Amino acid sequence: MTTQPPEKMRYKVILILLVGLTAYSTAMRDLNRLQELASSVHEFTSGWLDAGVITANAKDVSGAQSSCGSSLRQTRSAAEFHWTGRMAPGLGVEIKGINGDISAEPAAGAEVVVVAKRRAERSDPNSVSLKVVEHPAGVTICAVYPSDEPDSPNTCEPGKGGLMSVRNNDVEVDFSVRVPAGVAFEGGTVNGEIRATSLRGNVVTHTVNGAIQISTSGYAEAKTVNGEISATIGDGNWPDSLEFTTINGQITLALPASLSTQIRADTFNGEILSDFPLSVQRKMSRKHLSGTIGNGGRELFLKTLNGSIRLQRTS
Repeated sequence: MTTQPPEKMRYKVILILLVGLTAYSTAMRDLNRLQELASSVHEFTSGWLDAGVITANAKDVSGAQSSCGSSLRQTRSAAEFHWTGRMAPGLGVEIKGINGDISAEPAAGAEVVVVAKRRAERSDPNSVSLKVVEHPAGVTICAVYPSDEPDSPNTCEPGKGGLMSVRNNDVEVDFSVRVPAGVAFEGGTVNGEIRATSLRGNVVTHTVNGAIQISTSGYAEAKTVNGEISATIGDGNWPDSLEFTTINGQITLALPASLSTQIRADTFNGEILSDFPLSVQRKMSRKHLSGTIGNGGRELFLKTLNGSIRLQRTS
C-alpha cells in the first residue's frame, strides 16, 4: 500500500475545503436572495390581504346531484350593474373587487363605461352592492360585501382607503371597463385575473390569485402572488420606479427600444433573458441582473420566485 506525500494530501484537503466553501457561499447567496424576494412579496400580500380577508371555504359549495351522480353547479345571478361617466385625460378610474376578474379595454369616446356581473352558488348575489365614489382624481367603484361585524361595515374609498373584510360569501363579481384615451386605470382584486389591453393611459394592477395581462401606450405596474405577468408598455418615461412582482409565475415585459432605466431583476427558480444591451454594474447570472439600459435614471424592478423573467424590446 502506497502513501501519498504530505504536500499532495494537503493540496487535496485545501481543494476540498475550497469546493465546500464555494458551494456554501453559493447556497447562502441563493438563500439570501430567496429571503429578500419572499420578504418583498410578503410585504405586498400583507398590505393587500389586510383589505380583504377571504375564508378558505367560501367557494366550497356542493351542487345538486344528477341522476348519474355527477355534481351540477346551480348558479344564481343578479341584475347587471352599469355606470357611465365622462372623464377628462389625466383623471383615473379605479376598480376594487375581491372575488372575480377585471377586464379593461379602450373606450370609443370620452366616457368611462363600467359593467359588473354578480353570480354565486350559495350566497345571495344581491348581498354584494356596487358603490361609486367620485372624487377630484376620478372615480372609484367597489364591490362591497356584507361585513360580519355590524359595527365595522365595509366601505368604498379611493386608493388604499376603505375596509373590505369578507367571510363565508361566495359571490363573484366580474368587472368590464371601457377606458378613454389619456385616462389612467387601476384594477385590484384578490381572487381573479386582470386583463387591461390596448389602453391609452397609465395602468396599475394588483391581485393575489390570478394572472395579469397588460398592453398600453402609457406605462404600467403589476403585482400578483400566484400568476404570470405579461405586459407591453409604450411609454418608457415613467417617474421614479416601476415594479413587477409575483411568487409563482413568469414575467414577460415588452418595453420601447429607446428605453433608459436602472434595472434590477431577480428570480430563484428560473432564468433572466433580455433583448436589451446592458451595462452591468454587478456580476450578472442567470438568476440575478443589476445594470443599466440606455442612460439609466428611472428604476425598474422585476421579482419572481418560481419563473423566468424576459425583457423584450419593441420597435
